Amino acid sequence: MTVRGSVAVIGAGDFIGSAIARRFATEGFPVFAGRRDADKLAPLVADIEAEGGVCRARAVDAREEAQVATFLAEAEAEGPLAVCVFNIGANVRFPVLETTERVFRKVWELACLGGFLTGREAARHMVPRGAGSIFFTGATASMRGGSGYAAFASAKAGLRAVAQSFARELGPQGVHVAHLVIDAGVDTRWVRERMGPEAEAALRPDQLMRPESVADAYWHLHNQSRDAWTHEMDLRPYAEKW
Repeated sequence: MTVRGSVAVIGAGDFIGSAIARRFATEGFPVFAGRRDADKLAPLVADIEAEGGVCRARAVDAREEAQVATFLAEAEAEGPLAVCVFNIGANVRFPVLETTERVFRKVWELACLGGFLTGREAARHMVPRGAGSIFFTGATASMRGGSGYAAFASAKAGLRAVAQSFARELGPQGVHVAHLVIDAGVDTRWVRERMGPEAEAALRPDQLMRPESVADAYWHLHNQSRDAWTHEMDLRPYAEKW
């Protein structure tokens, strides 16, 4: 297994984040997986180590500047930081009249401010080398607001603008910045529970997106030649309306 530098995933949840960590670990990258509750990363660490890979679990709150800086500095110390993925969702639904100031601010801090802090700290390691990939996970809400999603859509749209600004500034310095729009329901327990039994029974094969497919997209982005970098990629299942 060839080690090619380290990979950091902030927002290494049970589904997409874990799939990204597994994908890069399989390719020989030591992975630093971060989420607010590091104990929940134990199954991911065990799975990766059972396959001969390396995964370091860390507690990190992406809203806290010092925590993000320390997390990425540890990844850099393991090996030159090659890839940093910001994968925090913060998907909540509240009608406008029920959206409190606290909810709106918290969602923005998680999905937008956290993305900025993560990308900036990753860039501090990558820019001097003129190499590296910084990736941001977006959603349908990155592109348009929806009923009940004023907080989530504003945060994700803001994250998209952050990603564009990073790409325009850092691309000429050798750092690949990409924003991935996941325009679909992802095949997770949470999504299936929200659908209800009737809607779940009516699902066609591959109508929900597998987390592993998202991880494959990030692997592809990281391996693009810099004469043909993609900044924004949208993913959706064949049956998704758009």
